[in-house]
Amino acid sequence: MSSWETVIGLEIHCQLLTKSKIFSSSSTAYGKEPNEQASYVDLGMPGTLPVLNQGVIKKAVQFGLAINSKISKKSIFARKNYFYPDLPKNYQISQLDHPIVQGGYIEISGSENSIKKINITRAHLEEDAGKSIHSSENNCTFIDLNRAGTPLLEIVSEPEISNAKEAVLYMKKIHNIVTYLKISDGNMQEGSFRCDANVSVRKMGEKKLGTRTELKNINSFKFVEKAINYEIERQINLLEEGKKIIQETRLYDETKGVTKSMRSKEEANDYRYFPDPDLLPIEIDENYIIDIKKMMPDLPDKKEKEYKTNYEFNNEQINILLSDIEITKFIDQVLKISKVNAKKIVNYFISSIYIKINKENLCFSQNMISAEDFCTVIESIENKIVSKSYLKKIIDDIWSNKNPVKDVIVNLSSNHEIDDEKINTLIKITIQENKKQVEEYKSGKTKIIGFFVGKILKKVDGVDPSEIKNKIIKILDSI
Repeated sequence: MSSWETVIGLEIHCQLLTKSKIFSSSSTAYGKEPNEQASYVDLGMPGTLPVLNQGVIKKAVQFGLAINSKISKKSIFARKNYFYPDLPKNYQISQLDHPIVQGGYIEISGSENSIKKINITRAHLEEDAGKSIHSSENNCTFIDLNRAGTPLLEIVSEPEISNAKEAVLYMKKIHNIVTYLKISDGNMQEGSFRCDANVSVRKMGEKKLGTRTELKNINSFKFVEKAINYEIERQINLLEEGKKIIQETRLYDETKGVTKSMRSKEEANDYRYFPDPDLLPIEIDENYIIDIKKMMPDLPDKKEKEYKTNYEFNNEQINILLSDIEITKFIDQVLKISKVNAKKIVNYFISSIYIKINKENLCFSQNMISAEDFCTVIESIENKIVSKSYLKKIIDDIWSNKNPVKDVIVNLSSNHEIDDEKINTLIKITIQENKKQVEEYKSGKTKIIGFFVGKILKKVDGVDPSEIKNKIIKILDSI
């Protein structure tokens, strides 16, 4: 397959994070009963008129600034005419000739640690369609129009992506930007962030693009990679057999790991676009753009370089810190206040607050601990006022019971002073009871230390595991 090259372009559909829809006051909340949130405007009933939700303009401009694009001073909405059961108006309000965001680019990591620039053609505003739910049991299709009218930003890349890995990196970069700026919640399971992939192959060195297929509505990074890889192999096999690629829309079957034909596609669809007569053009003043630019936070790329240069955080730590702008702000504040080593601060954070919000499915905005209180907690551990093993307990107590941090630390610090002689005695008894594990340690299997540490921690509460480990090693080495 080395004689072939792949050309990929992605169309990312990103639901914007607004409480109401783009042209109506209907709620955008997810998970309501079918058709509960579809108003007369969303259904396109006679006599109804759309009214633009101004919040979507700001979010589109924020995204445009983040990807180095040109913001259109004048942007218009058009009607894109086509029939589909979950599109009750028989047209979609979208943008064609004058999208709000024009051009731009992002950078991803290419081969051999190089940086590859992926240009973006445009990003335009439009309304989402409803949802068709196909039932094999009832041999029918149900229509849920709750999603109809949800604001979308469609982000169209140039066909400059060369393989499935690059496609995923590009998609993750866009996802990081929109979630970091809180333009979208980026929830892929709920369909808030999904993509169509246009895939074609051609002989190496050829200039003319091959016939493309469109892989529709993929809502997982893993499935994007698998679907594209399957489609590349399918197209190459067909061409090497002397067959032709049919321009069509295909769906990815997640269970079987294959793409299946959904519908054929002509060279160009005649959507009969024309300016929507019910919506005025969007006129954006330069001062409006300047004001938004002033309020823009440092973007993930800049923060990543800062964290690597100033603190030498690893990629896993950086990904967590940049997963939510509120986390970034919190950590930056702690780093500014605390004298504790920066890497230790991040590790304390990940092993306590971050684990808690993930385990309990909370948003970081629900964090009940201030940066100042978190500094007090980790400094009390570093100064050995309380044991490190109490970290999660302290965080839970402050978070759930809203107890003052100093009271929590004072209460727990009284349990911290444990008789060294008692601990040494427990260690010696544990060693005597586990001679097999002692022999394993003596033979060079040093990881067995964790076994002894676990045994002691079950018998003694509120001790630092690292101190216990050192005591065990000292006694074992003396045998």
